Amino acid sequence: HVQLVESGGGLVQAGGSLRLSCVVSGGTFSNYAMGWFRQAPGKEREFVTTIRWSGGITYYVDSVKGRFTISRDNAKNTVYLQMNSLGPEDTAVYYCAASMSYPCVRQRCYDYWGQGTQVNVSS
Repeated sequence: HVQLVESGGGLVQAGGSLRLSCVVSGGTFSNYAMGWFRQAPGKEREFVTTIRWSGGITYYVDSVKGRFTISRDNAKNTVYLQMNSLGPEDTAVYYCAASMSYPCVRQRCYDYWGQGTQVNVSS
């Protein structure tokens, strides 16, 4: 049974940074492409970024390019999301997810999901 647990969310001022982590257990982490999604209040969940199985190849939604960086450590079964230059528009619940497909921006590609971690950015 594959489980994903996110951490690292919190409250930050605009212009600040946060690093989210997602630890995966119960499966072979290196078999999965990993993605981050987010859901802002009153909005649908949206794709943010994804990283290939072995890392090194990534894809980002335009709104976070140059500010967010996804990375993974297969030895630690962990994927990270470094978020810089945060703005109020980044306020959302952030979810990590695991997929056998890369690259994929659709939620339907992802087989396993974490419970989410809240990020609040104050102006």
